[in-house]
Parts: sequence; C-alpha cells; structure tokens
Amino acid sequence: MIGAVSGSSEETFDVRGRTVFITGAARGIGAATAERLHAKGANVVLVGLEPDRLAALAQRLGETRSMWVEADVTDLEALQSAVAGAVERFGGIDVAIANAGLAFSGTLAGAPVEEVERTLAVNFLGVWRTNRAVIEQISARRGYLLNIASLSAIAHAPLMGPYTATKAGVEALTDALRMETAPSSARVGCAYFGFIDTDLVKASYAQPAAQRLNSRTPAFLRDPIPVSKAVDAIERGIERRSARVWAPRWVGPMIALRGLVQPLVERRTLKEQANLIESMRLANEPDGAAEHDLTLGVAAEVLEQRESAVASN
Repeated sequence: MIGAVSGSSEETFDVRGRTVFITGAARGIGAATAERLHAKGANVVLVGLEPDRLAALAQRLGETRSMWVEADVTDLEALQSAVAGAVERFGGIDVAIANAGLAFSGTLAGAPVEEVERTLAVNFLGVWRTNRAVIEQISARRGYLLNIASLSAIAHAPLMGPYTATKAGVEALTDALRMETAPSSARVGCAYFGFIDTDLVKASYAQPAAQRLNSRTPAFLRDPIPVSKAVDAIERGIERRSARVWAPRWVGPMIALRGLVQPLVERRTLKEQANLIESMRLANEPDGAAEHDLTLGVAAEVLEQRESAVASN
C-alpha cells in the first residue's frame, strides 16, 4: 500500500453523478485525477493555463460530463467565473481539488524575485483563492475540498525555500478552514505527497543543482512514485472525505513525527556543507534561471523538450 488517509468520515462519498472542480488540470496529478474520477461517473471541471491540453483532455473524456476553463489561480475573478460556469453547466460543485502549483530552483538570497513571488502567488495565494471561490458550493452541498500540499510542508529543504514555504502555508490554511467548515457538514482535507513522476518533478530533477543535492539523498526519498499512486490516495481521500491524505505510505509516519523530521533534514544537509555550497552556486547561475518559464515554472522545460522531440521526428 503506497498511499493512505486519516480522519475519515463514516460513510463512503460516491462521486458518481457529482461534479468535481480541479485546478492545474492540464497535466500531471490534476489531469490523471480528472480521468480517474470521470471514469467513476463524475462530471469534471478542468481549470488551468494550457488551453490546448485542457481542450484535448475534455474532448477525450467527452463533452457530456466535462468542461474546461482557462484561468490563472492568481485571479480570483477568473476562478469565481469558472465556478459560476460549472454551476450553470452541472448544477453545483460537490468536490474541489486545489492542485495548481509550480516550482523553481534557487536560493532565497539569489533567486530572481519574480520567480519567488510567482511561487508564492500560485502555490499559496492560488490555493486560498480557489478555496474562496468554491467553499460556498462545497459547504452548501456538504461536499469535500482537498488542498494539495506536499511532504515539503513538514520537511524544508534548501533550494526549495519558496515552494516549501507555500506548502507549509497550505497545510495551515487547510487546518483552519477544516474547522471553520465543519458546522456545514462539509469536509476539508490536505494531501501530502513525496516526489511524484510529474513534469514538475522531472524538470526539477533535471536542474544541475538538484542533481547534485539528490546524489546524497536516500533512494526511497528521492525516487518518484507513479502519478497513479497519488491519484489512488486522492480517490480514497474523496471517498472518505479525509482530513489528511498522503503517498507514499512512509509519508504518514513523517507527518506524525514532524518534530524530528526538520532537525534531521538540517543535520544531514549540513554534514556535507561542500556539497550544499556547490549546489547553491549551481542554482544561482544566471543561465539556468533564464530558461525558466514564469507562468508554468520549471515544468515548462519538460513540455518544450517534448515539443522539440515531436518536431524533430
């Protein structure tokens, strides 16, 4: 068993005939979750920034039970419009998954300011805006809202400062909203994932600085798990309207022992300061930062590589 859930409600929450609103639905976990839940009978609302990919996914699923909306999660009005469109089309929203996120590699002292601020705007404020846009629907329909955080919410690694700060913020935001929403009988959950085999992780791993740091990381922490394992955990979390969802399975004990995790991360990292210093140097090289796409983060690099490969063939 690779994924797990906690804080489950008693009755199974069946998505058949219900409507699921997913941000970051153009690729990765968002797209795979949409496919899984649609196959189980749900209507899916695909929200994201890549219209061609969103349209292709909606066409593949069929227009009867899917729709797509191009919207940036940093734009509250765009999200509110997407929610209104989903309500008009399907009658309401029963489940929402705040999945949109991006990442850049760099130090807090040396990374381009616009990359740091974009990370904060998408990964944290974007989740809050998504929550704000959907929570009235979720509460009224006694549904379920799942915010996608990360193992980075409790284990704060170097070169990931903005990313890990946003994921810790998402966890705290979720905890507060869970209590505020409880009187409505709706439920709010937080997902904690290790490295997943997505475009974001592939592109992050391709960075020279990350490659150097990862060379000292234990394989069970470093090796990505299939996207399907994250979707398995999400599916079970929705069925049980769980307070917490995680994958792989070993993430659960790390959540429980969070007071020990960060000191161990720091101790291990600082034991090899030469490796850390060289990794930070590589991360702050201007040429590497210049290749990053401000809208999609490092994940755009993987997409560009794929498009180049298709064009060359």
